[in-house]
Amino acid sequence: MNEPSVLDYIKSKLMPWRGIKIEIPPAPEPTPNPDEALQPGLMEVESASENEQITRFDPASEIESGFVDEKAEVKSESLTWPWRSSAALVMALIAQSSMEPPNRDPVLGVILYAVSAVFVFWAILTKEWMLEPFKDDQAVPVSVAINWKLMLPAVPMILISFLAFGGNQFNPANLIIWGFTIAYVLAILWQPIRRTGKWTLKNHFLTWIKNPVFNLKITPWVVLFLLAAALVIFFRLYRLDQVPGEMFSDHAEKLLDVGDVLNGKLSIFFPRNSGREAIQMYLTAAVSLIFGAGLSFMSLKIGTAICGLLTMPYVYLLGKEIGGKWVGLLAFILTGVGYWPNLIARIGLRFPLYPLFAAPALYYLIRGLRRQNRNDFILSGLFLGLGLHGYSPSRIVPVVFLILIGLYLLHRQAQNKRSQTITAFFILGFISMIIFLPLARYALENPSIFNYRVLTRLGTMESPLPAPFWQVFLDNSWKAWIMPFWDNGDIWVHSVTGRPALDVVAAALYFLGSIQVLVRYIRKRHWIDLFLLVSVPLFMLPSILSLAFPGENPSLNRTGAAFIPIFILAAIGLEGILSSFIRLTKTRSAVIVAGVLGLALIGWSASNNDYLVQIKFDQQFMEGAWNTSQIGAVIRGFVDSIGTPDSAFVIPYPYWVDTRLVGINAGFPAKDYALNRDQIATTLDIQAAKLFIFKPEDNDTLATLQNIYPNGTSFLHKSAYAGKDFIAYLVPATSNQSGLSNSFFELVQSTYKSSPK
Repeated sequence: MNEPSVLDYIKSKLMPWRGIKIEIPPAPEPTPNPDEALQPGLMEVESASENEQITRFDPASEIESGFVDEKAEVKSESLTWPWRSSAALVMALIAQSSMEPPNRDPVLGVILYAVSAVFVFWAILTKEWMLEPFKDDQAVPVSVAINWKLMLPAVPMILISFLAFGGNQFNPANLIIWGFTIAYVLAILWQPIRRTGKWTLKNHFLTWIKNPVFNLKITPWVVLFLLAAALVIFFRLYRLDQVPGEMFSDHAEKLLDVGDVLNGKLSIFFPRNSGREAIQMYLTAAVSLIFGAGLSFMSLKIGTAICGLLTMPYVYLLGKEIGGKWVGLLAFILTGVGYWPNLIARIGLRFPLYPLFAAPALYYLIRGLRRQNRNDFILSGLFLGLGLHGYSPSRIVPVVFLILIGLYLLHRQAQNKRSQTITAFFILGFISMIIFLPLARYALENPSIFNYRVLTRLGTMESPLPAPFWQVFLDNSWKAWIMPFWDNGDIWVHSVTGRPALDVVAAALYFLGSIQVLVRYIRKRHWIDLFLLVSVPLFMLPSILSLAFPGENPSLNRTGAAFIPIFILAAIGLEGILSSFIRLTKTRSAVIVAGVLGLALIGWSASNNDYLVQIKFDQQFMEGAWNTSQIGAVIRGFVDSIGTPDSAFVIPYPYWVDTRLVGINAGFPAKDYALNRDQIATTLDIQAAKLFIFKPEDNDTLATLQNIYPNGTSFLHKSAYAGKDFIAYLVPATSNQSGLSNSFFELVQSTYKSSPK
């Protein structure tokens, strides 16, 4: 007999585009025996797969009758318990646990992940794990009709805006011209919402004035979402003032730039320290004024924490657009408690600006392609352009979008919509170009400064490539791709070094979701699935392209936007597992089991991530960072008691504290407290009490001070971390040679555990 094999059946399911469809014929129904009745404790229900009738165990009937049928129990157990999906989850969790430091076993992890993948395939083939199909994309192509007569005046307006941004300065004139240009172009391109009837804003407002009623509907879903939002906000803001606890040199550069803004220097691009885009400087300046935090570490952290929180609604919306509201909610929670996005949002640097603008830009791009709405392309262009003013890795996003659009055009869903889609993408690019105008002018005037940081990583401007280009690129790509499961790099200031970028639960779910999406793409060939899978390595390119300095790859900051599709894939994996419990039986008990399992996994993930951020990272960071806040506090105490801001000094030492940070922590952000050893004698003319701070290993400085100021007293200040002690050498005022203020001595002895040396 020429019958198809099992392999032929699997091929027909995984590759339906070949046109071969093989179905397993139903088993012949037995001839009913009128003498046999349906046994108590059993009931017939409709299966989740097509119209096949199966027998399901009914616990209520069993209890009533007191009769237990062993065959019914076996059938019931195989039906109500999705053991293949459960096995896939358990194997993935054990696999990722074996990847966790310090006792890592990558071979075991890979084997168990492979076993988990087998169970996923098995569960999908047996329809235990259902692959939810996408809703059909909008069939009507996007409208690209543009009133070119009205658009022509925009050309000189754009040119004038471009020319007005000379000199690397924002001013009222060029901001007004630029703002008017943006508003004019948006007014021409924006498609008004068509409403039926005679609805107008005026009529709606007048109706509400006559009957001002607020309809507030609280549903279980709203309560659930509010609880999720509260959890995310708590994770992002908890101990923000303490973790991280110290600044490093990059923070000093940022606060100096913010100080320039507050002093009226409104730069488009800040060239200090190899150059930085502007958004964080203006955001921090606003935070310092609104919250009264001044030029401080807290101002930086509040600003970046806000950026991290503002990313979250678009993670939810993107997940909802791709997989429904449950995928959106689960992605929202997993991202909100995740150690990776939490860390880069609380460091106080520009890192969260990359995902902040990439998330809405990607959301509106996908929604625009699905719904064929020109306004979505316009909004995507707005966020794309704004992102270019945020963090330099955002410069890869236009390239990512170009590749994604190309992938879309290759799929059947783009049929009859390709030319309109290309035009809509040009509209997106046109809008982003107008938003980019100020930086475009600066880049044209100062290409070497604007591109310096990119070129030093991508090329040989600062360091030669350690190996051939292709070899470094492939090695970097591999390290970045396995980063969620294995190693997120060795940059201690914004990661827990030598561990995966995801916790055990999130990594396992990311793997399961990726397998599920991959299978669905192979079977359905829908462009969104490919979008999700491909966008992960594409958003990692800013880290991968660190070819001259491969030690900087992988890094959580330069791959920041990649966590958006990663956590959405993890949410798809979690939703698929939970749904397998519910779809199979459609009983209340299954919903309860799924809910308990979901809460357990989220709780486990939250607990892991809390430990990673609040304990592991905090300890590692404080062991690596210099205690400039402690030194600054000593100087502040000296100034408030017996000294002046200008009579305290820090003697520099190789690879020691940034003396600018000492001034910031002391409350004098414009002052650099550095004084070289050979300049100590120049302080003899100062009449006030003097304070010199230096490293304990700096014996030459101690000898110099004792020679110049023999009446001085030295105190050793202890630190909670090894190697962070420092010495304060106190010299009395000229008019007070007999002694020093007891108040200051008591302060430094009680508060900073200092002791005479």
